[in-house]
Amino acid sequence: MEWIENLLWNDGVAHSVLLLSVVIASGILLGKIKIGGISPGITFVLFVGICFGHFGFRVNGEVLHFFKEFGLILFVYSIGMQVGPGFFASFGKGGVTLNMLAAGIVFLGLLVTLVIHYVTGLSMPAMVGILSGAVTNTPGLGAAQQAYFDTYGTTDDTIAMGYAVAYPLGVAGIILSIISIRYIFRISPEKEMERLEAEDNTHASEARPISLLVRNPAIFGKSIGELATLMEPHEFVISRIWYNDSKAIEMASAETVLYENDRIFVITTDNDVEFVKTFIGEELPMERKQWIRPESQFVGRRILVTQSRLNGKRLGELQLRKLYGINITRINRSGVDLVASPHLTLQVGDRVNVVGTESAIANVEKVLGNSMKRLNEPNLIPIFLGIALGIFLGSIPFTIPGIPQPVKLGLAGGPLIVAILVSRFGYKYKLVTYTTMSANLMLREVGITIFLACVGIGAGDGFVETIVHRGGLAWVGYGFVITTVPLLTVGIVARHFCKLNYFTLMGLLAGSTTDPPALAYSNATAGNDAPAVSYATVYPLTMFLRVLTAQLMILLFT
Repeated sequence: MEWIENLLWNDGVAHSVLLLSVVIASGILLGKIKIGGISPGITFVLFVGICFGHFGFRVNGEVLHFFKEFGLILFVYSIGMQVGPGFFASFGKGGVTLNMLAAGIVFLGLLVTLVIHYVTGLSMPAMVGILSGAVTNTPGLGAAQQAYFDTYGTTDDTIAMGYAVAYPLGVAGIILSIISIRYIFRISPEKEMERLEAEDNTHASEARPISLLVRNPAIFGKSIGELATLMEPHEFVISRIWYNDSKAIEMASAETVLYENDRIFVITTDNDVEFVKTFIGEELPMERKQWIRPESQFVGRRILVTQSRLNGKRLGELQLRKLYGINITRINRSGVDLVASPHLTLQVGDRVNVVGTESAIANVEKVLGNSMKRLNEPNLIPIFLGIALGIFLGSIPFTIPGIPQPVKLGLAGGPLIVAILVSRFGYKYKLVTYTTMSANLMLREVGITIFLACVGIGAGDGFVETIVHRGGLAWVGYGFVITTVPLLTVGIVARHFCKLNYFTLMGLLAGSTTDPPALAYSNATAGNDAPAVSYATVYPLTMFLRVLTAQLMILLFT
């Protein structure tokens, strides 16, 4: 039975992997238990790790450090790949206000943390851990631990302890803040729903189909190609034409000539729809199915772009309309329909809406790929190349005036920034950065569970002593203050001064703390997707700020 004893208590690789696997599996299983309708999720892996660590289970220090840092890198890189495509777009129409409010919550939380630090004298590493737990932000915990290790060459377990102590009430505090805003302003969900429906929540870049009657004499006898030149830079695609004289429906091309009272089927954007209607004629109350005659040979298909050589190419460069006699009306990217203008840049994973004959569409499929199998194959080169670049960036020392030692982005900040940039701009350098949602989620969950298990095992030895003899119960109160004060303050400002819809405000508060349980509560309460939309709008910037500021707090105040 000596082999069992060695497996359970030795510090070899087999023991380390076994212990981590048991901790992770147990934590995920227990995290599915709901308390008050809310489940702690994979964060429970941290608490299971603390329990194992408290009862004497250990992992070799170097092995533990490697697993923890590698798990952190996988996690933050996959987070960056997820938020990268929408990171810069989140500052667009309607997003600036939400992101400014979310940034206000982040920085107000830092201010409250500093006040508590100077009033109580509690160490900054512990305060940063409490801050990360209070806002339920695990990447911030990882960034703080990594920054502390880079600076002092050792770890500080109070960071993980502060996180673990503050986390449970942090989840509750976020939801309580959302509920409090509702009662402070006596908000009626029914009225908020009416207000939400009255608002124009459409996206300016999304495709909008309309049917028009050609009535402008200035375009009689002109081709669609000439019309496109006259109407630059407005975005539109004329898909089909219904000739007034012959009553025939044909696909439109650049050479198609328009005459009085011809009917055309146009795809444009919400920003350009009024201009297009005014310039061409008047809108017709026609349904899309009316544009396809029963005897018509034209069909519509959605084709996947899976050819890596097309990544980063403009749609106009392919000359598909000219070569195959088809029309591309819309391109769906990440669930959003975009107008298929010639200057639109293709990315692997796009779904292209093609109208034409069966034979023509078959030829276009060969050009674009349309291979789901190829799309499901993981693109590992950009992932590991990005991680390598991220580690390199994170290791570069930056000298900042007033700080006695150089600052590094570290193993959390470096890969996060590179992942955002690669996922957003990689196509320009022929990098296929597309990964399926399931692949990204798997990478992220594996990374975060390994990281949490390592943190818990490392911090378990002194956790109970911290709670009982080192004022750990007071840490819970500090965390609750850090959670609620910024959320209530900015929530009141957003509602009273910015007149934010309550459902949108719910998503803002959940997103500013990157808290999935709060988002789940908001979605269930609202019964619509408004909280999810605002959550997604502020999530990228908030995540970036949480990781960056956690490191800066360690570097500046320890």
